[in-house]
Amino acid sequence: MAGKDYYNILGVSRSASEREIKQAYRRLARKYHPDVNPGDKSAEEKFKQVNEAHEVLSDKEKRAKYDKYGDQWQYADQFEKAGRQAPGWDFRQGGTRVRFSQGGFDSLFDDLFRGFRPGAQPRAGRGRDIEVPVEVTLEEAFGGSTRTVSLADGKRLEVKIPPGVKNGSRVRLAGKGGEGYGGVKGDLYLVTSVKPHRLFERRGDDLQVGVKVPLAVAMLGGEVQVTTLKGKLALKIPPETQNGRSFRLKGQGMPHLGNSARGDLLARVDVVLPANLTQQEKELFKRLGELRPG
Repeated sequence: MAGKDYYNILGVSRSASEREIKQAYRRLARKYHPDVNPGDKSAEEKFKQVNEAHEVLSDKEKRAKYDKYGDQWQYADQFEKAGRQAPGWDFRQGGTRVRFSQGGFDSLFDDLFRGFRPGAQPRAGRGRDIEVPVEVTLEEAFGGSTRTVSLADGKRLEVKIPPGVKNGSRVRLAGKGGEGYGGVKGDLYLVTSVKPHRLFERRGDDLQVGVKVPLAVAMLGGEVQVTTLKGKLALKIPPETQNGRSFRLKGQGMPHLGNSARGDLLARVDVVLPANLTQQEKELFKRLGELRPG
């Protein structure tokens, strides 16, 4: 990516915070992800660029080197070492100003490229960590699932999404990240987002769902069926239950990520008023109104 502006690739300013960089990366990674753009070589290349830009700008040390040396940031250590050994050497951001004293140029590049000579032993380094955004349904977050994700280098990897993930959960897959240079591989982090559900509202590990209760059952008591992510459950409704009341069903919510505990399900009563009343029903309600005025 020589000559490319990492900040411009992510669409952020040079003073962007870590949070702004992460938000920009996640937005663009979703936009250009190969699974969203199958067969689109342009999107695939942009996806690679976005990942490379994020790799540098999300790392404080790498970002500092990039801000100082521009697209030559990988050689920062050699530049600085050579600068200490060769008086008069000066290097400004992006390489726009270079100053050498006698012998400085030769000694700089002699040191810089020493690692590329036959027989040289470059320093071992750990591979980079990789973040991959993954979107799941609430049902998949409840029971766990598998996904095939596309990495920046074009490789595809089948991964397991554990039960209990939330928006922003980071699932670490040790040793599944970038290749190390004579060292261990980096890690792969799956950053999850959960799609909204048409029935359930999630609050942490608890779920809330509406339960339609006929007026007669709300007044006199009875039993209704509650929808859960595992199926239907019977719920007893006591007499004189008010609209909007919630009943807590223990252990019927979302699993806790990383252990066997579970949240609860809050069943909220939605009293259903009868429609298309017969004349007899109208008379009965009229009589009830006279018995219970106000």
